Amino acid sequence: MKRNFVILLLICLFVTLLSACSKNESSKLADSASNKENVELTISAAASLQDALNKIATQYEKEHPNVSITYNYGGSGALQQQISNGAPVDLFFSAAEDKFDQLVAEGLIEKHKGTDLVGNELVLVVGEDQTQAIKEFADLPKVKKVAIGTPETVPAGKYAVETLERLNLLKEVEQKIVYAKDVRQVLTYVETGNVDAGIIYKTDAMVSSKVKVASVAKEDTHSPIIYPVGIIKNTSHKKEAKQFYNYLKKEETLKTFEKFGFQKIKK
Repeated sequence: MKRNFVILLLICLFVTLLSACSKNESSKLADSASNKENVELTISAAASLQDALNKIATQYEKEHPNVSITYNYGGSGALQQQISNGAPVDLFFSAAEDKFDQLVAEGLIEKHKGTDLVGNELVLVVGEDQTQAIKEFADLPKVKKVAIGTPETVPAGKYAVETLERLNLLKEVEQKIVYAKDVRQVLTYVETGNVDAGIIYKTDAMVSSKVKVASVAKEDTHSPIIYPVGIIKNTSHKKEAKQFYNYLKKEETLKTFEKFGFQKIKK
């Protein structure tokens, strides 16, 4: 009887110790997770990327709860200038290669830490309820006002000027052009009827029910529309910036870009 009691006591002691060890280990793991440093990544990105990138950020933050993504959207040229002047940014996602290459030339992005990620198309849009017969770029001389992005800072504006020049339309419509700070402002001008037409990216037209695409610019009328992305050399979050950069290149993420109208870059 006494022997059985001792055995029972030893079993109880063993179970108690095992339970205590398990709780201690769980506590350590919880402390480790709670002590994981919270990081805020700042990405300067072309305005035309915002719908796709907002969707991508939501998914990424679910998978990486210690990382929050903050986007600074605008014209690629303006964003490039901000970074050149020392703006605290972790990644740059441009709508034009020349703006990106400028930062590479300045040593602010290492070439091997950047890649051409997606492409886009240039389109002529008009209001959904517009009554003018604007069906192609050649009809632009008929309009009173046409909006494009400021060519010096907005790649879509530069592509628009190239297209108008190639089609021998620039001189005819030059006095009718209303310049905007980015493609989203061009879109707004068309949506509100402040202009009769606008030249933007296909992806921007897709997110609005208030405009319709009148015509798609042929590829040979403008420079290739390519979006490069890269890590800023002096980022204070090198590990997290690299992780997000690699995430953008994943097949699953590229499919998200495609859902928003972007194209894969053929390499």
